[in-house]
Amino acid sequence: MRRFEFPVDHSHAKSVNETLGDVRRLRWSSVITGLLFAALAVWLFTLAHPWSYVVGVVVAVIALTTLWMAYWAPRKVGSIEELYAKGELVPAVVAVPRPRGATLLALVNTAKPSADRPHYALVTRNIRTLPGHSLTHVGERVPSISVLSDRSNKSTSDTWQMVSPMPIAWGTRDPKVIRRATEQISGAEWKLLAKSIPLAEDVPRAENQQIPIAAADLPDNLR
Repeated sequence: MRRFEFPVDHSHAKSVNETLGDVRRLRWSSVITGLLFAALAVWLFTLAHPWSYVVGVVVAVIALTTLWMAYWAPRKVGSIEELYAKGELVPAVVAVPRPRGATLLALVNTAKPSADRPHYALVTRNIRTLPGHSLTHVGERVPSISVLSDRSNKSTSDTWQMVSPMPIAWGTRDPKVIRRATEQISGAEWKLLAKSIPLAEDVPRAENQQIPIAAADLPDNLR
């Protein structure tokens, strides 16, 4: 696995890193939803009917589960340093400029540690901001770290279900760090990704929003 180490700029990451923003939104959404369910459960209990007690217990369980998610989500994702440290350095490019951002196309190894071989796939991510890069230049190289997870702990697949690129530019303002990350990715990988840009619009419709790349089409260093 290709790692990339650099000093993470906390204030910068907190203001622009959309992975952290997604976790914060999920957490607050879970808190608000959980409190609403808790209030509903209390109201049902005050009705003091047999049916309201039964429904109230069910609603209370939902409230607790939702509030637990608010506590669990940031711990599952980990700190920003952990995300950048444990992820693999991967190539991504600006594939589709949007009115309020752009779509990144990335080439990521989606194989779990238990897999007997790599499984490379094209994945996308819609982003709103990208300091240090042009969001209007199709093909703009955006070195990133892969963020990998499953929708549930019951998955037995050899590949991760949820795969997303997290730009290095969301963790540092230093252009030298971004340039160094770009140079550590082979030219053949950048070339393959640039050639694959027309597939970016097809990725969201693919299974798990991933388009697998055949081994024969990969650069020699990835086979």
